[in-house]
Amino acid sequence: MIRVVCWGLGAMGSGIARNAAKKDQIHVVGAIDRDERLKGKDLGEYLGLKKPLGVKIDSDPVKVLNESYPDIAVIATNSFVSNVLPQIMLCVEKHINVITIAEEMAYPFESHEEAAQLIDSMAKKYGVTVLGTGINPGFVLDQLILNLTGACLNVRKITARRINDLSPFGKTVMETQGVGSTPEQFKAGLKNGTIVGHIGFRQSIKMIADYLGWQLDRIEEEREPIISKTRRETSVVKIEPGMVAGCKHIGRGIIGNEVVIELIHPQQIHPEIEQVDTGDYIVIEGDPTVSMAIKPEIPGGKGTMALATNMIPTVIDWDPGFYSMADLPIPVCLPQKEE
Repeated sequence: MIRVVCWGLGAMGSGIARNAAKKDQIHVVGAIDRDERLKGKDLGEYLGLKKPLGVKIDSDPVKVLNESYPDIAVIATNSFVSNVLPQIMLCVEKHINVITIAEEMAYPFESHEEAAQLIDSMAKKYGVTVLGTGINPGFVLDQLILNLTGACLNVRKITARRINDLSPFGKTVMETQGVGSTPEQFKAGLKNGTIVGHIGFRQSIKMIADYLGWQLDRIEEEREPIISKTRRETSVVKIEPGMVAGCKHIGRGIIGNEVVIELIHPQQIHPEIEQVDTGDYIVIEGDPTVSMAIKPEIPGGKGTMALATNMIPTVIDWDPGFYSMADLPIPVCLPQKEE
């Protein structure tokens, strides 16, 4: 059995913990969350499982890591390298493998080169493996694209769209997408950096380019608010007509003056209310041209929970170092425990 600590019990972290507890290769031995109101609660009861897990939630990561003797920690606390780096290093220095769903960690080797090198060197020193994953970045708009190029004799251009529902995500994602803001607040948030849209375009574009051997001259991004015509609500945000329901974000990888990678990602809460059909669409122009459509989209919340769980055995068995999803075998669904 693989001993797992779940660090972060927000919308995604709770889902990961719930899924991990049901897998027959996994034994959840610890749970960390900064919310002091959760301290001392049984993880199984908090997650709504049929029976307690005998694991008490605690806000002290050092205490949990020292007392639970985990093989791996799954970190679901934040989207940004700067925020999760200390958490990753704490685990690494305790000889604990790491999976993180921080979007910037999916492929930070160019955007955060110094941090990526530090993680890689320290992981090798302490004999552990670190992986950044998630539904996107980490799968739909990068790893899945790269897998499809394997059927091509050559590739000229990649265009991909992910039109998805943000509703399952937590407060942090809503804030970075600008959901619940006014158009004026959205514009101001873009300027001051509090609203960033989709986190991970640079990482996905760079991953694709690197593995195809393309030397990009630049990466460009543009963001615009999706204004709601209706009232919409999730467990963490409420919006009225005229407020921002999501963000349309486009990233482009450019060689010379030619766009060779274009990733288009309009995402909002409850798109069905305004008759928006969701889906994942990939077009690889080459020989042959490959087109793929998944309708509706792979659910972002469930997909992230699944990937973070399903990659656990692979990370445990892999060589020490810091890796992206493009470096590792394709993910497969782990079997569940017998009831």
